[in-house]
Amino acid sequence: MISSLKSIRLVAICLLTVALTVTCGDPKQDEDNRTVFNYNEMAGISGLDPASANNTEDIWGVNQVYNGLVQLNDSLHVRPCIAKKWWISDDGLTYTFILRDDVYFHDNQCFEGGKGRKVTAKDFVISFNRLYDARVSSAVSLLSNIDRTEKTGYKGFTSTNDSTFVVYLKEPLSAFLSVLTMKYFSVIPYEAADFYGQDFRRNPVGTGPFKFKLWEEGTKLVLLKNEKYFEYDGKNRLPYLDAVTISFVKDRETAFMELLNGKYDMLSGADAFNINEVLDKNGDLQPEYNTKFILQKQNYLKTDYLGILVDENIDIVKKSPLKIKALRKAINYGFDRVKMVKFFRKNIGYPATAGFIPNGMPSFNEKIVKGYNYNPDKVRQLLIEAGFPDGKRFT
Repeated sequence: MISSLKSIRLVAICLLTVALTVTCGDPKQDEDNRTVFNYNEMAGISGLDPASANNTEDIWGVNQVYNGLVQLNDSLHVRPCIAKKWWISDDGLTYTFILRDDVYFHDNQCFEGGKGRKVTAKDFVISFNRLYDARVSSAVSLLSNIDRTEKTGYKGFTSTNDSTFVVYLKEPLSAFLSVLTMKYFSVIPYEAADFYGQDFRRNPVGTGPFKFKLWEEGTKLVLLKNEKYFEYDGKNRLPYLDAVTISFVKDRETAFMELLNGKYDMLSGADAFNINEVLDKNGDLQPEYNTKFILQKQNYLKTDYLGILVDENIDIVKKSPLKIKALRKAINYGFDRVKMVKFFRKNIGYPATAGFIPNGMPSFNEKIVKGYNYNPDKVRQLLIEAGFPDGKRFT
């Protein structure tokens, strides 16, 4: 296993990356004194339908437009969102959510008179059931524990009234509330899905802090402040920004020059710029950029892996030496994660030397879990055990 930055593909399994953000200070004000945040998304955005938001780029956009029952705070703890409270049955199989009564969909032509209506529990029933349609969603596997048997009237989700939404599970699942924080489980109005059909992905209608304004695919996406947004910071209605604009320049050198010239407020991820030019060997800003940029580093959870087939019922595995566990362990002991992160990625990230769970997750504990490290003597011992002393006879 090795930990590194997003998008690196090494021989390794399980990583916690550092999300690297380089900004030029405060968001800019336009000629109308509106505060606009501008960032570039090199990979582009394929759609803004939460049901199909299965990559980071889409999720970032979807997150501005939609809300779900619950959400994560910056410590990865589940907190209320549209659901103001909930309770779980003693057997862990029934979740009952009570919704806020001040959440409205964005104004849109799909509604009568163009005015967004109040969100009800029925909207969640429709939105969740929509996830079963494989043509629309890639979240079907997340619904495998939903009870749609005779016991629940073949309904995994019900609304007993406008403000009460109920979910039934086949088996208790302690992580279920965390699963519901995923953007797949955002609420959408059925009117928008019906009105726009397959084009809903580029005509999003949600409840989030920003509402859709304009999308020129491959060029620019513009989101405007939702003046009716329901969340407050205590006394001030959110969001603080008046707008968010997203550009889609694919060339990182061009994007970096635009950041220098003040067009963008942020570039996100180490692959968005030349880290050898911008960062020193410790992963900090080079002296010439200290007065130009603010560098933010934070835990970014992502798992990449190289899978090894071990099922001996598969023909290509029957003759493969990799079916031998000792050999697979030798490979894991055979490279230096610490040096790879230090020299290949300028210490942006953490070497995964404490098992599969990455640093940043609550269950990470390097004192209890001892993972793999670089150990040539162990490699030699395991190669002998596997039947390939000093690597001899290894095809």
